Amino acid sequence: MDAARALRTIAFHLERAGEPTYRVTAFRRAAEVVAELSSDELAERVRRGTLTELKGIGKRTAEVVADAVAGREPEYLTRLLARAEPEVSGGSQLLAALRGDCHSHSDWSDGGSPIHEMAEAARELGHEWLALTDHSPRLTVARGLSADRLRQQLDVVAELNAELAPFRILTGIEVDVLDDGALDQEPELLDRLDVVVASVHSKLRMPERAMTRRLLAAVSNPRVNVLGHCTGRIVVGRGRPESEFDADAVFDACREHDVAVEINSRPDRLDPPRRLLRRALDAGCRFAIDSDAHAPGQLAWQRYGCARAEECGVPEERVVSTWTADRLVGWARG
Repeated sequence: MDAARALRTIAFHLERAGEPTYRVTAFRRAAEVVAELSSDELAERVRRGTLTELKGIGKRTAEVVADAVAGREPEYLTRLLARAEPEVSGGSQLLAALRGDCHSHSDWSDGGSPIHEMAEAARELGHEWLALTDHSPRLTVARGLSADRLRQQLDVVAELNAELAPFRILTGIEVDVLDDGALDQEPELLDRLDVVVASVHSKLRMPERAMTRRLLAAVSNPRVNVLGHCTGRIVVGRGRPESEFDADAVFDACREHDVAVEINSRPDRLDPPRRLLRRALDAGCRFAIDSDAHAPGQLAWQRYGCARAEECGVPEERVVSTWTADRLVGWARG
């Protein structure tokens, strides 16, 4: 493992473990610095002990580089891997069947990494595709994409797909569901996307009947493919309660309009809760097991969703994340 790759691998596993962003950033910045050096200069700096003279290289990252240059697995990485195994049981068979992820974010909105880094991390996980679903314009706190910025992103994705083939980045959006159930993006532009995830991010405590109408309007829209984190709950820290809605009516509508219910794998969401996941299963819904990753290491969080899906009896054939890219796009645009 070369030094830059070792540093990026450490950053990935730090994200996976939920470590602070500043720590992850330090290793990614060091990887960028090291990647610019020739192998001879890098070896010479290691020999002379001058790595830390470079801006972006600190004592800890210099130790990682020295180990990698010497042909050893960096001690920091060894320790990190030893404690990075997920504290979750089950779901391994479903996890192995996944071909992609319908919900991810880049630094175009509120993610922390460029599109190509997200794609490369997904490919290293063994995925065949990754849907890029940055936020829509109303979510200004998350730097949601205007129509013009989304059009620019489509061009960038096309260029990256030419470089990364056969791996494929699917064009997409996590479109905000407005108060009346309308979608926060131009219909013509939504028609151009491979995958549309519709999620509620505001007025999560609106009355049950109003929220039910809102969700029913969203899932009945032919441009919607996935209903994202349907209750909006947060299960860590101070937390956030579930939105209230008629789950049977909403899941019946998802089945009727062939909209997949997202099994959001983020450890702070784990949405929907088990009782609603089982009701969606009983209703005959499809599911998308998604990471909702905002950084490369978070793509590995799908294992949490797989464990919950298996626990609730979700069969592999109901999970759209196990499909090929062509099948998924054909379904989404059908």
